[in-house]
Amino acid sequence: MAKCGGCGPGYKSPLDAMKGPREEIVYLPCIYRNTDTQKPDYLATVDVDPKSPTYCKVIHRLPMPNMKDELHHSGWNACSSCHDDPSKRRDRLILPSLISSRIYVVDVGTEPRAPRLFKTVEPTELFWKCDLANPHTSHCLGSGQIMISAMGDPSGNGKGGFILLDGETFEVIGNWELPGEAAPFGYDFWYQPRHNVMMSTEWGAPKALANGFNPADVKAGLYGQRIHVWDWTTHKHLQTLHLGEDGGIPLEIRFLHDPAASEGFVGCALPGTVFRFFKTQKGDWAAEKVISVPSKKVEGWVLPLMPSLITDILISLDDRFLYFSNWLHGDIRQYDITDTRNPRMVGQVFLGGSIQNDGPVKVLEDQELDSQPPPRVIKGKRVQGSPQMLQLSLDGKRLYVTTSLYSAWDKQFYPNLTKEGSVMMQIDVDTVKGGLKANEDFLVDFGKEPDGPALAHELRYPGGDCTSDIWL
Repeated sequence: MAKCGGCGPGYKSPLDAMKGPREEIVYLPCIYRNTDTQKPDYLATVDVDPKSPTYCKVIHRLPMPNMKDELHHSGWNACSSCHDDPSKRRDRLILPSLISSRIYVVDVGTEPRAPRLFKTVEPTELFWKCDLANPHTSHCLGSGQIMISAMGDPSGNGKGGFILLDGETFEVIGNWELPGEAAPFGYDFWYQPRHNVMMSTEWGAPKALANGFNPADVKAGLYGQRIHVWDWTTHKHLQTLHLGEDGGIPLEIRFLHDPAASEGFVGCALPGTVFRFFKTQKGDWAAEKVISVPSKKVEGWVLPLMPSLITDILISLDDRFLYFSNWLHGDIRQYDITDTRNPRMVGQVFLGGSIQNDGPVKVLEDQELDSQPPPRVIKGKRVQGSPQMLQLSLDGKRLYVTTSLYSAWDKQFYPNLTKEGSVMMQIDVDTVKGGLKANEDFLVDFGKEPDGPALAHELRYPGGDCTSDIWL
């Protein structure tokens, strides 16, 4: 945690955060739903301090009290948006459950290396007070409240609304959005108060994606392809940006970290594109496609064309580099976004995926590669699955990656992943010229967990990071 003489949590600015201490532990949810282990999901604490005797090891596991929650993403009770409030502490991790719709509040302040469960918000609270379910992204607000995006209604239909929690009691207050103004689908969101705006994205209807992916559901309109623009002060839904077929399933959305910036990026899973969104001279908002990853013509796969499936995206704290993972092709890419309208790829590394040269898939036409990449083996372990969730160190020099997307899709696309468990890897980043290289001495193997192979998902540092902190 930053030491700044009476200041609140986090850092004064994104550039101050880059000077913060090196990460020593990370928290990440581990999922047992859709695996052979009939146990609750749990929060793992992993030692990432190279000087520590327990480096690269899970040092603590906090099991949840219920089964098949599908822990997914996490957020904080307070972050840099509360930096000017010395009464606030970043000491509670908010863990929404994508399938059960529970929200767990975890005490990470008392013993950071041994978190304990503080409170459980039951699904009925979300159902009855908000008519919402399937909570996803959690952000703390400058007001001290916590806001969580929802993906559906209690029946599993798509509904993109937002749940407000009290930041002290963690009781459900109600909806953030105005009555009748929820979006058709929900997923991620990011706010930028200086422009009085919030942006949200769309995954799909929970009942369509709960047990796997069916391409027919896309044609049936059960997956999204829009960005929603909201007035941050009045909570009014202002605009819908239709991305079309080039922007199917827009997932992670990131404003630039500079709180004065009026632009950002969103990664779209199908067909594998990145859109830049921006404020126009008129004062409204627009979006344009700036990156497109070509699909590969293949045989031996479920479809004749394999999209990249961009599933996670993040921006370095200095707003210089953008990173994303291609969960089907198997690579992570680094782009120089100094010119935000013309991102330039400067780094790429393959870590698994569906087109490895010893697998069942044969690539017939490839607009980018001359040959199929070999399998990736780190510390004697063959990487199953593909790079998915990303987290960047504050200084931008280390990129951490896990390989699980979502248990039902893991089981469908990478069945060995649910049998052998996911891994956590570390990528060394060249922050001068650009470039990515796997650290061959770093691997956390969740296939060797005491209760059986687990699926590790999103990563969080105790002191905040570039995907959870928002500056005002």
